[in-house]
Amino acid sequence: MDISHWVFVVSVLLLFLASGSFSIDSFHQPFPIVEPDPGHTKLRLSREGLEAISRINTPIAAVAVIGPYRSGKSFLLNQLLSLSCYEGFGVGHMRDTKTKGIWVWGTPLELNIDGVRTSVFYLDTEGFESVGKSNVYDDRIFALATVMSSVLIYNLPETVREADISRLSFAVELAEEFYGRFGQDVAFEPAKLLWLIQRDFLEGKTVKEMVDEALRHVPNTGGDKNIDQVNQIRDSLAVMGDNSTAFSLPQPHLMRTKLCDLKDDDLDPMYVKKREQLKELVASIIRPKIVQGKSLNGKEFVSFLEKILEALNKGEIPSTGSLVEVFNKGIVERCLKLYNRRMGKLRLPMPEQSLQDVHDRSREEAMKAFDKLHFGRRHAKSSFEQLDEDIKEVNKNIIMANEYHSARLCEALYTQCEDNVDQLQVLRLPSMAKFNAGFLQCNRSFEQECIGPSRANYEQRMVKMMGKSRSLFIKEYNQRLFNWLVTFSLIMVMVGRFIIKFILIEMAAWVLFIFLETYTRMFWSSESLYYNPVWHFIVSTWETIVYNPILDLDRWAIPIGCTVALWMLYWRCYGRRKHKSRWLLPMYNSHKSGSNRPRSD
Repeated sequence: MDISHWVFVVSVLLLFLASGSFSIDSFHQPFPIVEPDPGHTKLRLSREGLEAISRINTPIAAVAVIGPYRSGKSFLLNQLLSLSCYEGFGVGHMRDTKTKGIWVWGTPLELNIDGVRTSVFYLDTEGFESVGKSNVYDDRIFALATVMSSVLIYNLPETVREADISRLSFAVELAEEFYGRFGQDVAFEPAKLLWLIQRDFLEGKTVKEMVDEALRHVPNTGGDKNIDQVNQIRDSLAVMGDNSTAFSLPQPHLMRTKLCDLKDDDLDPMYVKKREQLKELVASIIRPKIVQGKSLNGKEFVSFLEKILEALNKGEIPSTGSLVEVFNKGIVERCLKLYNRRMGKLRLPMPEQSLQDVHDRSREEAMKAFDKLHFGRRHAKSSFEQLDEDIKEVNKNIIMANEYHSARLCEALYTQCEDNVDQLQVLRLPSMAKFNAGFLQCNRSFEQECIGPSRANYEQRMVKMMGKSRSLFIKEYNQRLFNWLVTFSLIMVMVGRFIIKFILIEMAAWVLFIFLETYTRMFWSSESLYYNPVWHFIVSTWETIVYNPILDLDRWAIPIGCTVALWMLYWRCYGRRKHKSRWLLPMYNSHKSGSNRPRSD
């Protein structure tokens, strides 16, 4: 029982290892790289063909043959590769397995192109108009072959039909979008179109003249929309210019069903000659596949193919717009990073107009970079709009961040000013000059530092707060000054009488006290005093003493008061005995005898 169990485990492991290490033994055979899905509407990748391509490290070029169903595409490819039907691509009338999707010959031809060793792959495509397929599927095959290949051989039997021209609409759109862009910024060079007409007699015309005649305008007196559309394609083919050429190839033999069994000696000599010329023509016009200024190796070509297939399968109908978006996606991201980098250098908050100016310059720089780097002409509009939307979204976030930082800064400045004004309201020594100076300093600091979109709102709040605080201060100023002067006059009476015994100080204090008390009694209220010129003189003198450029008495009131008190104490105890003879002003006589004896307290 145990032995059978271990045998089973070992066999499972061997199967797992064998499947994980599967590799292709021989690449000298065709492999599918793109296959139809079960519904035969969309395409999917085949890993066998991708493995055959991924192993190539040199630049890659691809030759794809497209055309109607059973038009001899696979046989033509075998002839170009010098392969028999038995070892090359399967030929439709010979085998039951016909070409489905896109196949690649696993062994590339090695060519020296402009001094660069290039691996040239040949691609066989599923024919158009076969039974059981949708037109959308044919369009996807055509589109993918057009984008993948460096040379696109349009294999047509006998003549060029209207339907054949209509199928070129995708190639024309690609040419209109991408043709003419060179240098490092090119997305990819459109495939060179090779019209291959398989016909024995051209009735005195060259194949080029035959193609040109087929591409001439068709009269449309009835206004048929389909004819107009085909005529537009005819006009657009002129965009491709020297990117297209034509070639005629006679029939190899009258017995078409036995072509695979015939040697070159059995084939029409003219066909053999023209076939060799076709090989030389293909070799002369083929170039490595260039994507964004770089030639692709095997792995890069597979990655490129995956992007293209995803884009073509995205919509119901394949379009060049979807391909343009694939190529422009990275450029949009790059331009958006450029915009973010410019805007990221800002120090928020900042004035709205300044932010708008920086945004406009950064957006213009990003858009110029997109105009310089983007791919496509008509279909680049959606990518342009996407970039514009992304920039608007980033700018919206920056505006919100600016509003937030502006509100925080202005709120902090407003709170600081409010606290400063509250402190000015409770000055020990009321001073209009100091209040005005603090008021102006706070307002100046707010004007200089509060910036951004919140400035206007907080300016209104500042004006209201300042006006209210100023009115309250002025209302209380005269009353506080009056009370403080009355108290001051009484204190000076006591100081002049009992401490320093200086009669003039006592007299001046009494005069001030009597004036304040008598005037208010005579005129019924203290408010009437505030209009008296004497009061104005007292106020101006007070303001000059309390707050001036040299001294802020409110700040130094306590130190100065302590110093004066100590000085008075010193004078009371020691100063009069030492400096009695030096006083020129009258003082109280302290002798206990004689006629000058002071009155009893």
